Amino acid sequence: MYTRLTFSLLLDIIKCFSLKIGINFSKNFFLFLKIEEAWEKLMGKGVIAYTQSIKLQNTTLIVSLTSSVLREELSYGKDKIIKMLNEEMGARVVSKLMLV
Repeated sequence: MYTRLTFSLLLDIIKCFSLKIGINFSKNFFLFLKIEEAWEKLMGKGVIAYTQSIKLQNTTLIVSLTSSVLREELSYGKDKIIKMLNEEMGARVVSKLMLV
């Protein structure tokens, strides 16, 4: 598993590289990297261990979990999770959370 520092470093490298060669990477790509980082930071190692994948489609965050029990537990706090993620991102990036 990558650490938050690794994601930040990779993001900085990609930004610098894209500017140097004149390629404009999609804003959604950077949002995806940042939302993954925010999920890891806010949810902790216990939840990360059961997180299979994270996808951001428009303003819907789709999180695939390997534990049905954890999925059920997290579903009770969807609104709070969305609020925390948006605060961490500094903008209203997520409006809907799907736990699958």
